[in-house]
Amino acid sequence: MKLKVLNIQGVETGKEVELPKDIFSIVPNDHAIYLDVKQILANQRQGTHKTKDKSEVTASTKKLKRQKGTGTARAGSAKSGVMVGGGNMHGPRPRDYSFKLNKKVKRLARASALSHKLKENGIIIIDDIQFEKPSTKSFLQVLSNLNIESRSLFVLTSNDNNVYLSGRNLPRTCILKATDVNTYEIMKAKNLVLTEGSLEVIKQILN
Repeated sequence: MKLKVLNIQGVETGKEVELPKDIFSIVPNDHAIYLDVKQILANQRQGTHKTKDKSEVTASTKKLKRQKGTGTARAGSAKSGVMVGGGNMHGPRPRDYSFKLNKKVKRLARASALSHKLKENGIIIIDDIQFEKPSTKSFLQVLSNLNIESRSLFVLTSNDNNVYLSGRNLPRTCILKATDVNTYEIMKAKNLVLTEGSLEVIKQILN
């Protein structure tokens, strides 16, 4: 499929780019997308959550009352989880949430996400985007020129500090290098804005 190339003024440049069918026009595999997004979110978790169990709380170890004859349940240490101020029973422990996912599955997930975006007419191709200095006002003007009103993901060929600083304050805008694009960010965005250079990088990565 061919898409027209626009400039940051939203005007057609007269050029067209061909989107590879094996990346942008496959039958989307939603389960692969689920697995990849699950791994991305799992890798972001610190896993440092923890509560104190019976062996870690400070309390008397003296038996609270005699074993028999009280008419109530037997009780030993005040550290027991059933006691007020006692340890937490089966509480969270530090752990690593990350897990392995095959490269082919991750590639399939990204291609599926891109195919979803193309079917939804959510992909915009621009020739390039550059600013002489950081300017949120200029970035907002670009969004207006491209008729973008919802969450967007701008994919650049390489790091551009002026563009990044211009768009980082906008809550519904994300700016990434082509090599850092992942399934999660693609699926979150309503509009995917690719520069011509970033499109070539994505082709190389997913081919």
